[in-house]
Amino acid sequence: MTDPVLEVRGVSKSFGALIASNDINLDLYPGEIHALIGPNGAGKSTLIKQISGGLRPDSGRVHFAGRDVTDLSTAARARLGMGRTFQISSLAMDYTVLQNAVLGALGHRGDVFRFFRPAMTDPELLDRARDSLETVGLEEFHAVRTSELSHGQRRQLEVAVALTLSPKVFLMDEPMAGLGGEGSHRLMGFLDGLRSQAPILLVEHDMDAVFALADRISVLVYGEIIATGTVGEIRENPEVRSAYLGEEDA
Repeated sequence: MTDPVLEVRGVSKSFGALIASNDINLDLYPGEIHALIGPNGAGKSTLIKQISGGLRPDSGRVHFAGRDVTDLSTAARARLGMGRTFQISSLAMDYTVLQNAVLGALGHRGDVFRFFRPAMTDPELLDRARDSLETVGLEEFHAVRTSELSHGQRRQLEVAVALTLSPKVFLMDEPMAGLGGEGSHRLMGFLDGLRSQAPILLVEHDMDAVFALADRISVLVYGEIIATGTVGEIRENPEVRSAYLGEEDA
């Protein structure tokens, strides 16, 4: 059986009396989209921060690409190939589309303190940036200021920036947030094809998107994963329907 690219084992995190993550086990396999769902306040963002390196768990370990990364920084995990997109855009809005992609390529190389202007004439960085823009369909917008892009195009650019890191996994925090029906449908098609480049751990509230895209779903409620399974298994799970899906239907 294929080994998982990402393994979360026994991860727990508390903030005083609040238990945000309680002995969480989660894995992500090559080629799959594994969706993480749950009501607001369930602990999804806290878990993603622990996986990506922004927050250290009180206990448990995170294994990525065959190694224990629990003690590594966010930047170190990114250099190993952990690509992340955010619920709230982290793009430089005053920069062009190409400049944002070059910033990502700089991070891949580790030259985060290099002068930016010389980087824009570096053939290797430019090639990496342009390849990522071509992959997401934004090559023709390379000279456009990021603030002028549509919301959906900014989501695509975030993925392009992550692609410059040659990711082995994508961690995506609500990529559908703020998109209308047409934008969501277009992004769903894009993500469906992206899994062939790297598997995706997807945090998402749009249940239509989750049910259309996910190979497996884990349901997080009050810091605990109450179920993991296929779309059909999660739909029919009475505990999930009571704790979460029933709320969505109400």
